[in-house]
Amino acid sequence: MSKVLLNVMTDNHHKRRRFLTSNADDDDIISNFPEDLINPILERLPVKDAVRTSVLSKRWRYRWTTMRKLDLIHGFSGQFLKIGAFSCHGFTRVISQIMIHHQGPILTFLLHIPKEIVLDSFQEVDQWMLILSRNNVRKITIVNLNLIYQIPYSVFSCLELTALGLNKCIFKPPLAFKGFPNLQVIILTNVNFGVNLGGTVINLPQLKGLILYGCGNVNNFNIKAEKLQNLCVTGCPDANAMVLQLLHSEHLNSVHICRLSRSIKDFSQVKRFSFTIDGYFLKILAAEKFPNSLPHVVQCLQELEFTSFSFGDLNQFQGALCMLRNSPNLKGLRVTHMLMGQEADLQLTSNYLESPDCLDQTLLMLQTVEMTSLEGSRPELLFVKLLLDCCPHLENMIIQPKSTIDAEKKAQHCKGCFDVPTSLTKSKSGLLGSGAIIL
Repeated sequence: MSKVLLNVMTDNHHKRRRFLTSNADDDDIISNFPEDLINPILERLPVKDAVRTSVLSKRWRYRWTTMRKLDLIHGFSGQFLKIGAFSCHGFTRVISQIMIHHQGPILTFLLHIPKEIVLDSFQEVDQWMLILSRNNVRKITIVNLNLIYQIPYSVFSCLELTALGLNKCIFKPPLAFKGFPNLQVIILTNVNFGVNLGGTVINLPQLKGLILYGCGNVNNFNIKAEKLQNLCVTGCPDANAMVLQLLHSEHLNSVHICRLSRSIKDFSQVKRFSFTIDGYFLKILAAEKFPNSLPHVVQCLQELEFTSFSFGDLNQFQGALCMLRNSPNLKGLRVTHMLMGQEADLQLTSNYLESPDCLDQTLLMLQTVEMTSLEGSRPELLFVKLLLDCCPHLENMIIQPKSTIDAEKKAQHCKGCFDVPTSLTKSKSGLLGSGAIIL
């Protein structure tokens, strides 16, 4: 009897071991995934957690070292700030260890350098860039909030780059640099382009999107981008020459220009679909002594937007009407009003808008007008009436008052928009069709 019981217990023990082993294998399904599935999973984890997977088992010890994306952005640097590790020895040492132990290509590299981290120099960062240049990197983003960082020459040898984002850096390529043959998107914020490169042209044959915010010495950034589609330049006071050259791109369909030091006079070969400019640009345009017309008519412009536009600034109005006169194929107009300051002269702009030769041209193609953040001032209402009078094919006019305006003032605004001469109302009633003035 005891012998039978012993055999039964032994059989049960072996079955239990097989059951536990089988369950353990089933639970670790992820280890049996192919590499092209495991890598994306690791890359979606914070770098710290991805590195921690090395303690799971021998098979996982070096899994993290093959990640093709290293995200060292805000979440990563925030860990150091949380524990008060402000010294460079903590921040740079950890990243250096990650870079040294990494194996295989790094396709995407995202780095955030917070202002709280004490850096004696950027020597370690230069070493990271050197490692990237040897690993076929495709995307680099450096969000630098520390001391200004001069991009090392090794970055300019990353010819596989498709996207580049820099903040608070000095962009000074070597004289022998010809360009990035595969770069498609550039986003530069507070970047200085250093001294003159002696007329060297940077070829960017695949570039489709260029965004510049608050950059300096942009006149030294001489690029050739024949496939450029989207251009955004804001707060770059000396970017006029570069912008003018890029406006001639045959594929350009969207332009956003704000806060340049001078306006751009020559629009003769501009081939684009939409154009966004701010009130400051319009003010400069009027100040350059040709408020009635530009040197050349802009035939291809179909969408025009005025941002930060003040209805109390005569110069801005003159610049805006100048753009309208010279855009015969314009189909859509959008105006975003900004809060008028004490310098606003409503009477002066009202008198100008009431003059018979204010806009002595019919806008035959204009179909849609959208005006937002209006305050209900007299110049605003006169501008609405002016557009109704000069746009025979207008289909939709959307007027959105400022959100802080009370209901009574909105009602007055609505009444003012419809308070037009009877003959004008009749001439527009059939043409507006299903269009609406929305308050």
